[in-house]
Amino acid sequence: MPVFQALALCPDLVLVPVRFDLYRAESARIRAIFGRFTEKIEPLSLDEAYLDVSHLQTSAGAVAREIRHQIREETGLSASAGIGPNKLIAKIASDWNKPDGQHEVLEDAVEDFMAGLPVGRLWGVGAKMRANLERLGVRTCGELQGFDKLEMARRFGKWGLELWELCRGVDGREVRTERVRKSSGSERTFRENIASEEALVLELEEMLESFGEDLVGHEGREIRSLVLKLKFADFSRTTAERAHPSWDGGVFRDLLKEAWRRGGGQAVRLLGVGVRFRDPVVVSQLELL
Repeated sequence: MPVFQALALCPDLVLVPVRFDLYRAESARIRAIFGRFTEKIEPLSLDEAYLDVSHLQTSAGAVAREIRHQIREETGLSASAGIGPNKLIAKIASDWNKPDGQHEVLEDAVEDFMAGLPVGRLWGVGAKMRANLERLGVRTCGELQGFDKLEMARRFGKWGLELWELCRGVDGREVRTERVRKSSGSERTFRENIASEEALVLELEEMLESFGEDLVGHEGREIRSLVLKLKFADFSRTTAERAHPSWDGGVFRDLLKEAWRRGGGQAVRLLGVGVRFRDPVVVSQLELL
């Protein structure tokens, strides 16, 4: 099922970093462009989404190029796309030719694509899990494929079974047009990389003021944790997260210090802040126990 994900629409939006209403307006225009090609759209954030284009006669790659063209013509923004046989591959491929590019992984190329892929590119594999795998001599998905299902389950439990599939590029999830939003966030890509922690703090304060107000739209959702992301000059990235039940500038400042230290003094090209929500279904089940 050809699926592609369009993202990296933020660079031109840095012109209006504290006007979140304009950001939402541009997002709506982009979503309308998506809707010209398919009704099967699964939003991930204001500026990225999965699109199922398997019903079209035109190739997914051609569709991606046309959508990116229309986005540029009508909004002046660039867009990047990943094309693959499932959401996992499309998401990973979307990072390949940023900014303003696209990358396609055909179904018969998935095995080779995954073999050399760093395990850190799989969702759910953070710094701690990556360190655990490195102690086992595993740095790539191809190396992880050397473990059978039984061994993966013994070492990592249920998550190990899912990881066994992910490292092989297996993903059976469909594009869902309706879903409970699990997180919300905002990112800012800088015109020039920021080389000092003090300058980053100033950018953070502006983002917190802007995005914090937008959380009013999620009234009734319980916040599980606060999240801060940095992407460095060499395109490596790190995410710092802390369990906390409310929007708290002090916690975000602590997360920024933690993430900045991990970069070893590298300049920063992108700053992101956000929250993860508690799953209302899980909460209800716990209340019954």
